Amino acid sequence: MFSIIIPTWNNLRYLKLCIEGIRSNSAFPHQILVHVNDGSDGTLGWVELQNIEHTHSPENIGICKAVNKVSEKVTGEYIVFMNDDMYPLPGWDIALMEEIKNCPTDLFMFSSTMIEPYQTGNKCVIVSDFGRDSDSFDSQNLLNTYNTLPKDDWSGSCWPPNIVHIKWWRKVGGYSDEFSPGMSSDDDFAMKMWQQGCRIFKGVQKSRVYHFVSKSTGRIDRNDGRKQFLKKWGIKQSMFHSYYLQRGEKYMGELQEPRKTLGYWWNKMLAVLSAGF
Repeated sequence: MFSIIIPTWNNLRYLKLCIEGIRSNSAFPHQILVHVNDGSDGTLGWVELQNIEHTHSPENIGICKAVNKVSEKVTGEYIVFMNDDMYPLPGWDIALMEEIKNCPTDLFMFSSTMIEPYQTGNKCVIVSDFGRDSDSFDSQNLLNTYNTLPKDDWSGSCWPPNIVHIKWWRKVGGYSDEFSPGMSSDDDFAMKMWQQGCRIFKGVQKSRVYHFVSKSTGRIDRNDGRKQFLKKWGIKQSMFHSYYLQRGEKYMGELQEPRKTLGYWWNKMLAVLSAGF
């Protein structure tokens, strides 16, 4: 049904939970594709033993290059990008498929809604603690209560797990290698979709995953994604979030061109000034 691509970097405990969640809590059969960065913690041997389709690099090549490499094996019509520290919950794929069936175009970007154990300032997530690591993960309590946690559909879909039609993934060239190892690459991908005319960026509240938060990105040397985004697109990420994607607001349908308010022009001017650094 979907082709699910998962980049992983020596994160075997979480990858096992992620794959378990897909296998146990999906309503449909999906193609699972893993890119193994390094894999010296046993990940490479485990995915081979599990007969999981995969690609491999002997060193950590980052998220962008990893998802692009493994996406070459995609056979499905829809491609899901999922992080290895996520645990999909029952109905996650049903809700996404319902959105796809009801969508009048194949030019969309949907995201599942993350449940996270603590507040990070992200208005798009549900905050509820079912464990901050694999050892403390309370899966039974989560499975009993996840669908009772209140949340509306939200605007600004961008973060994994996200789903797009493979046609558009190919057309925009997947994730941009220049954002390696990956900071701000989600926003860059969303902007590339926007440039293609996509105006449906919907976070689907019925499609839920548990997210342990930054179990890989907390270990890497980060690129300055904010500066790269500003140089590439001529606007700040915060401006893209607020004026284009309306990120975190209640979903109200297809997005429109951003309103040219006084605040818009003020932020545009600040972006131009910042671009000079």
